[in-house]
Amino acid sequence: MATTWTSAFGNACGWLLNRIVHGLALTRISPNFLTFIGLCINLVAAYIFGHANVTNAGRMFMYGGCVIIAAGLFDMVDGRVARRTNRVTVFGAFFDSVIDRYSDVVLFFGILVFYARINHFRYVVLTAFVMVTSLMVSYTRARAEALIGSCKVGFMERPERIVLIILGALFYHWSVMAPVLWVLAILSTLTVIHRITYTYQNTKHLPKME
Repeated sequence: MATTWTSAFGNACGWLLNRIVHGLALTRISPNFLTFIGLCINLVAAYIFGHANVTNAGRMFMYGGCVIIAAGLFDMVDGRVARRTNRVTVFGAFFDSVIDRYSDVVLFFGILVFYARINHFRYVVLTAFVMVTSLMVSYTRARAEALIGSCKVGFMERPERIVLIILGALFYHWSVMAPVLWVLAILSTLTVIHRITYTYQNTKHLPKME
């Protein structure tokens, strides 16, 4: 069967990512430090969003989207480097999860500051709501899995949120971010509701807590 251009592209990206992981593993750099670098890069993206204005927002948002892509690289390699160097730890998984939450919040905070600067109060509130629901998506899963072992239901996980933010930022006009925020608000809320109902169904048989 002939190799399609999509599979060839995927193989090339996989090879490149593997080379990057191999190079980082040779440096013996801490996977937790790579995770922290990803947060620092997302802080740069948030700063770019927050310092945009109506006249330059398209360009600034595009820059911010590119910076988020760079941060995503560290998000992809930290776990792979940990496995390659046999430094996978329980704390590392915990630390990665905590830093991911901070990365989510700082990006939405940067967008919130932008809307505040241009006096779009409705979207300040919307962005704040999305910030809360994004945290609740992660919290409901973590809390549910402490009770029932697994709760991966729902669509709007962190990768989907990041992809939508990047798409909203790269369209070179800040108004595109508004419908992205509405999609995030709706789908994140539905994901939270789904996880609540899923947990309810799976805890009904458990004994009552004293």
